[in-house]
Amino acid sequence: MKNLLVVTSVFEGLNGVAMIISPAPLVLLLVGTTLDSPGGLLVARVAGAAALALGLLCWLARNDGQSCAARGIVAAMLLYNGAVATVLVYAGLGIGLSGIGLWPAVFVHVALAVWCISWLRPADRSHRGRGA
Repeated sequence: MKNLLVVTSVFEGLNGVAMIISPAPLVLLLVGTTLDSPGGLLVARVAGAAALALGLLCWLARNDGQSCAARGIVAAMLLYNGAVATVLVYAGLGIGLSGIGLWPAVFVHVALAVWCISWLRPADRSHRGRGA
């Protein structure tokens, strides 16, 4: 579980910092449109702060992989990654937004969600002990 939490921490931490500092280029990369209003920039920065907080949470839990709290964090990250992937797929297929980073971002969030599921399954985790 340690590797999952470290990878998630780095990914979300960098994303969060980028969204706080300068959200417009990241939004353009993801969905191919601009943030035209101060309100949109503000909401994007709030989302960046949330992503940064999730990254910090995963970083602080990285050495506590066997606890119930760490499993709760992984469950929350499963919800987050699934929701983000769904929203991004909707952006691409439902409302026709698309930037060069949209489908790679969907892939990353789906992959992280699958990785979370692999740790939350009730099956024996002894074969996945590396990095825990």
